[in-house]
Formats: sequence, C-alpha cells, structure tokens
Amino acid sequence: MNLVQQQSGQAVVQNPAIPNEKNNDVMQTITESIMGGLGQQAQGGGLGNLLGMVTGGGQGVQDNPVTGSVQQHVEQSLMQKLGISPAVAMSVAGAVVPMVLSKLMNKASDPNDNSVDGNSILGAATGNQGVDWMGMAGSAMADGKLDMNDLMRVMGNQGGGQQGGGGLGGMLGGLFGK
Repeated sequence: MNLVQQQSGQAVVQNPAIPNEKNNDVMQTITESIMGGLGQQAQGGGLGNLLGMVTGGGQGVQDNPVTGSVQQHVEQSLMQKLGISPAVAMSVAGAVVPMVLSKLMNKASDPNDNSVDGNSILGAATGNQGVDWMGMAGSAMADGKLDMNDLMRVMGNQGGGQQGGGGLGGMLGGLFGK
C-alpha cells in the first residue's frame, strides 16, 4: 500500500476525474488488484514470467507480460468496484502499476532492504508462504535464463519424480494436470 500511495500522486490524488473522497478507495483497490493480478499470473500459467520478473530485480518490468496482465486486472477492478470510467481506469493503471511493480521488484532484490523479498512476493501471489521460491528459481536458472525446461527440472526435483510434490514442483504439477 505504501508503494501505491507513493506512486499515485499524479495519477490518483491530483487527477480531477477522481473525486478526492475516492482517493483512498482507489489506492486500496489498486493495491488489492495488484496482488490479485500477481496471484492470477502465478496460478494461471504465468509463473515463469513472474519468477523472471522477481529475479530480474525490476529490470524489464515494463515489457514483462505479467505487468500487462496485472494492469488489466487493476483497470477492471477500478471500473467494476468504483465505477471509474474505462479511460480514467486505463490511465491510472498505466501510470501506477508499472511503477509500483518496478519499485517492488527493486526492493525485493535489494540486499539492504528487508521490507520485502522475492519469497514473500511469490508466497503472497501463490498462496504458498514459507517456500524457498528464490532458491528454487536460482537452481532453475543455472543457465542464466528461466524457461520451461528449467521449470520442469525443478518440478521433477521437488516432487522426487512423484505426483504431489511440494513447492514449485507441486504447483507446476497442478498447472499441467500431473
């Protein structure tokens, strides 16, 4: 919520199309929708892109497909929950979401900032707290990139080659019907 408040000045607070009494509701909706959008990505086939974004430390957030999907989720929420017009919702989401995600990913990769880390972001997005997501991502990305072969290798390692493994492997097994 703090990141959303910090990045929402121009797009929300100083936006004449958003009544001042709705500013807090808009920022709360943006916050909830960002987390909801990340959750949809983690559970809907975008886990690789989300892992790549978290391990990339904010680099390429603008071009990452996760950002576009989360932005659309925020737009829909603003329109449906608060009755904001499509043009204003698109403008607000387009201004706030990429900045918030970039700052969030930079904080997660900053060793001097312990307010948020990659494991907590991925834990919140997947609903699986306490999993060493970054350790799994690091081992999956031994070749410097994250692709489906890496995800499948981690999936096999986590589940011991058996159905119902935990962590990333168990989640991927669920996504692919294994």
